[in-house]
Amino acid sequence: MRRAAELGAAVLAVGRDAERLARAADVAGPRVSVHACDVTRPGAAASVVSAAREHLGGIDAVVNNAGHARFAPLDRARPDDLRQMLETNVVAAAELIRAALPELRANRGSVVNVSSVGGVLAMPGRAYYGASKAALNSLTRSLAVELAPEVRVNAVLPGPVDTGLWQEAAQDGAAALRERIIASTPMGRFGEAGEVAAWVCQLLDPGAGAWVTGSLIAVDGGRTA
Repeated sequence: MRRAAELGAAVLAVGRDAERLARAADVAGPRVSVHACDVTRPGAAASVVSAAREHLGGIDAVVNNAGHARFAPLDRARPDDLRQMLETNVVAAAELIRAALPELRANRGSVVNVSSVGGVLAMPGRAYYGASKAALNSLTRSLAVELAPEVRVNAVLPGPVDTGLWQEAAQDGAAALRERIIASTPMGRFGEAGEVAAWVCQLLDPGAGAWVTGSLIAVDGGRTA
């Protein structure tokens, strides 16, 4: 959001927490508008598209960055966690693309789905999460072919990034898991949100990304090498 606004884009930020959205928009600047909603609720995608038309005047691009994660071994994982991850990580993304499709087609727009290296790597203890991200990767590639040439669809696959979502997903085991991940990452550290945002904006750019669609771009410190 912030990087896109700095590059001159008018942005609609969407999330469940209205106060947090407002604070983020204050930091990002006047080019950012906000719309508070839960993207997994019925009618959410239509409300986002309506808000984008109202605040931005139209839609040139969609970034599906909503995420839900819970890590647990299979014998302790809850089926409800899988359902919630699929609804947030896959279904909500598909519904928003579908709702925005007429304008994306008219504007020869672009979609970037924020996935995860968990969708391409075997990750014991995180199988449900990985399955949801693998589904998002498949959605990305299939829609890239289906919607070409009018709409480009790509995904960025971050490795572990220092965000509240990661800490929440790992819960009590976060510290030990963090040490193991850093030890197995060639670059020897967690990523930063801005490093992922730079690639999202690169793929959205109608110039630099004009001939890129159906790509799954790993931004992961070498974890998928």
